[in-house]
Amino acid sequence: MGSGRRFRQLQRYRTIATALARNGLGYLFHETGLTEKILSFRSEERKAVKDKSTGERVRLLLEELGTTYIKLGQIASTRPDLLPPDIVKELGRLQDDVPPFSYEEASVIIEQELGEPVESLFKEFSETPLAAASIGQVHYAVLKDGTEVVVKVQRPGIIPQMETDLEIIADWARLAETHFDWARDYGLRDIIDEIGKGMLLELDYRNEARNMERFANKSVNHEYIHIPDVYWNYTTKRILTMDYVEGIRISNLEALDSAGYDRSLLAKRLSETIFHQVLIDGVFHADPHPGNVLALPNGGIALLDFGMVGRLSPEKKKYAVSLIIALRNQNTKGILRAVTNMGIVHPDTNMDQLYLDVDDLREKYYDVPLEQLSLGQAIEDLFTIAFKHQIRIPTELTLLGKSLLTTEGVVVALDPTFSIFDVAEPMGKKLILDRLDPWKKIKSISMDVQDYLDLLNEVPVSLKQFLSILRHGKMKIEIDSPQTDVLMRKMDRISNRLSFSIVLLSLSIIMLGLIIGAALSGTQTILWRLPIIEISFVISILMVVWLFFSIFRSGRF
Repeated sequence: MGSGRRFRQLQRYRTIATALARNGLGYLFHETGLTEKILSFRSEERKAVKDKSTGERVRLLLEELGTTYIKLGQIASTRPDLLPPDIVKELGRLQDDVPPFSYEEASVIIEQELGEPVESLFKEFSETPLAAASIGQVHYAVLKDGTEVVVKVQRPGIIPQMETDLEIIADWARLAETHFDWARDYGLRDIIDEIGKGMLLELDYRNEARNMERFANKSVNHEYIHIPDVYWNYTTKRILTMDYVEGIRISNLEALDSAGYDRSLLAKRLSETIFHQVLIDGVFHADPHPGNVLALPNGGIALLDFGMVGRLSPEKKKYAVSLIIALRNQNTKGILRAVTNMGIVHPDTNMDQLYLDVDDLREKYYDVPLEQLSLGQAIEDLFTIAFKHQIRIPTELTLLGKSLLTTEGVVVALDPTFSIFDVAEPMGKKLILDRLDPWKKIKSISMDVQDYLDLLNEVPVSLKQFLSILRHGKMKIEIDSPQTDVLMRKMDRISNRLSFSIVLLSLSIIMLGLIIGAALSGTQTILWRLPIIEISFVISILMVVWLFFSIFRSGRF
C-alpha cells in the first residue's frame, strides 16, 4: 500500500472515530480493533519520517497543509540567502498539482464575475480543464466571434483561506522574532509580510493580465516572442481570458525533434529573451519553467503564466551586470563587491572570511570550459555564501537568480553545448559601454538639471533658517543609540558606588580624627563634654542608611 493511500486512510479513520465519539458510539471503534490500526499507522508514520531529511520533512509538511503553504514554500525556494541549501533544494520540488474542481463550480464563478451564464458568453466551453493547480484551473473556450481562448478560473474559497493562513503565519513570525535571535536578525516579519503581499497579488488575475500586456509591449520588436493577448471584457479579479496558444512544451524533446525544430535556436532565443528582459527592460518572467514555455510552429517561443514577475531598478541592473561580468572573468574582488553592494551586510560579518569563501567559489569554477560553466548554479552558490554570512539579498535579486537557474536548466536540456554566458556576457558588456558613453552621460545629467536647479533655489532659504536657529540658540542635537540606555545604567551604578565609597571614607576619617583628638587632648572642653563621637556616629549611620535606601530603590547598585 502506497504511503499516500495509507495516509488518506488514516485521516479518514480519524474523521470516522471523531464522528462516532461525538454521537456516543466511540466504543464500537475501540471494540472492532480500529484503535490499534490507527496506532499502528502512527507507528509506521513515525518510522518513515525518522528516515527523512529535514528538508523532506518541511516539504511534506507544506504539501499536507495545502495551497497557502505550498505557495509560500515555492517562493521561499527562491531565497537561498535565507534558508539552508538542503531545504531550498527540497522546496524547489514542491508541486501544486491538485485535483480540478467541478465544472458546476467553475460556471458559478464565471457567472458571478462576468454577469452572464457561460452559455451566453461563449460559443464553446470545455467542461474538462486543460490543467489544474492550487490557485485555479484553465479551460479551453471559443468566443462568440469564433476566437479560440483559454479561461483561467480561480479555485472557489481560495482567497479567505489564504488570508487566514497568512494571518496565522504572520503571528508565527512575530512570536519567532520574540524568542529567536536569527528571526530578529533576518527581519522575519518583514519577509513574511513581503511574501504575503506577493501571494495576494497573484490571486488578483488583473495583475497578471497587466503584466502580460507590459511584456507584450516590450516584446513588440522581437518577432519570435509571443505573449498571449488579454481579453479584458472577459477578465476580472477571479477570471482571466487570453489567447489560446497552440505549441509544443519546450521540455517535450521527442515532439520537438519529430516536428523538425532547431533546438539550439530555441535555446538561443529563450536565453536572449530572458536576458533582454533582465538587463534591458528591467522586468522579467520570474518562473520560466518548461510548462510556461511553448515552441511555436514558426520557430518562435511563447511565454505563459505571468503571475510571478521580477523587477530590477537601474541600480540593481548595474549590480546584476557587474556580477555576471565578474563571474565570467573569475574576479574575486569584483564578485565580492557586487554581492556586498546588492545585499545588506550584517555588522558582525567577517569580511576576511567572506573573501576567502568567495575565492573558494572562484577556484571551484576555475578553468572550467565555458560550455560547462553554470551561471545559475554560480549565483545559487553565491546566495548560499550570503546565507552563511547573514547577508540579506533583496527579493528581486533572488528571483533573478531563480529565473536564471530555471532558464539555464531548460536551455541545457535543449542543447547541452549551449552556454548562456554566450548571450549574457556580450549584452552585459554592451550595457557597461553604454553607461560610459559621454553623450548618454550628458543626456542623463540634462534630465536631472531641473532637480538640481530646484535644489539650488532651496539652499538660500534653508541656510537662512539654519542661521536663524543658531542666532536664537535653539539648535538641538539628538543622539540616538540602541546602547544609550545600557550605558547610562552602567554610569549610574558607577557613580552610586563611587558616592558610597566617598561617604564611607569621609566617615572613617572623621571618626579617626575625633578619636585621635580626644586621646591627645587631655583637657576637657565643653565640646568634649558632649557625646560628639556618638552623635557623629549616629548621624553618619543615618546618612549611610539613606544612601543605601536611595541606591537600592533605584535598582542601579
